[in-house]
Amino acid sequence: MISVVIPTRNRPNLVCRAVRSALSQTFRTIEVIVVVDGPDEATARALHALDDSRLRIDTLSRSQGVSAALNAGVDAARGRWIAFLDDDDEWLLSKLDIQLHTAQQSTFQDPIISCRLIKRSEATDTVLPWRLPAPGEPMSDYLFRRTGLVGGEGLVQTSTILTTKALLKEVPFRAELRKHVDIDWLLRASMRKGTNVQFVAPTEPLVIWYREQQRETSSNRKDWRYSLSWIQQNRHLVTPGAYGSFLLTWLSANAVQQKDRSAFWPLLSDAFRHGAPSAIDVCVFAGIWVMPRGPRERLSNIVARR
Repeated sequence: MISVVIPTRNRPNLVCRAVRSALSQTFRTIEVIVVVDGPDEATARALHALDDSRLRIDTLSRSQGVSAALNAGVDAARGRWIAFLDDDDEWLLSKLDIQLHTAQQSTFQDPIISCRLIKRSEATDTVLPWRLPAPGEPMSDYLFRRTGLVGGEGLVQTSTILTTKALLKEVPFRAELRKHVDIDWLLRASMRKGTNVQFVAPTEPLVIWYREQQRETSSNRKDWRYSLSWIQQNRHLVTPGAYGSFLLTWLSANAVQQKDRSAFWPLLSDAFRHGAPSAIDVCVFAGIWVMPRGPRERLSNIVARR
C-alpha cells in the first residue's frame, strides 16, 4: 500500500539505519525502494545484507543528483501512497500507521501528510515545527514568514512527507536544482487543485532529523547567491511577505555564514523592492548582521528550549 523511497550515495551505515527504521514500522504492507545515485559497491553490499523481501535496490547508471533519484523512486513505486526518507534520518515506529490513517480520512484527493520531528544535533534535541499551518495560510507564508525572533515556526521536511504517487507523477521534483529540492516541490504541489498540506492529529514527533554540523548535505551547504536566484525565479510561488522574509532572514544568515558582507545591501533592497517584509524581519536582519554568530545561536537555543 505504501512505497518508501530513500535516495542515497556513499553513506552505507547511515542508509542502513534509515532502512531498518522503515522496515520496523508497525504498518507492514510496504515496500522500501533505495535509489543509489550511481555505482556504489559499499552501499549495495550493506543493503543486501539486510535481507528483507520488502527491500528493493535501484542503482542508477550514473550520479544524477537527489531530484533524479527521488523521481526514479517514484517511477519504480508500486504503492498508491509514497513516503520519503532521507538516508541520514530515521522514523519512529508508528509513523506510517498514523500518517496513513490521516491520509485516508482526508477530504482532499491528493493530500500531503506531514508531522512534527525531533531535530537532533550534537548539543540538543528540539521538537519542530513550533506551530502548524493556519487554515487557508499560503504554504510560502507558513515556511518563510516569522511571527517571532527565532526560526523554526514552519517546517515540512522531506522525511515527514507522505502523499500519493499520482501527485508526484503530475508534479515531479525538478532535476536541475541542486538546493531547495523539497521546498520547491512543496510550493508547486500545494498550489494544485485537490491538494492540501495536513499534519497528523497527534502532536508528538514521528521522525528524527539528524543535523550533525560536521556532515555536509545539500540543505546545509550555504550559497546565498544560488538561493537568491532560485527565489527570484519562483516569486510567483510565494507571497510578498514570504519573499521579503526569506531574503532578510534565511539568505542573510547564509551570507553571514559565508562571510560575504557584500550581500547586505542587495538583500535589503530586493526585499523591499519585490517583497513586503515585516518589522520582525527587519529586526532579525539587523541582529544577523550585527550580532556575532556564536552569541546569536546561544540566544536562539535558549529561546527554543523555553
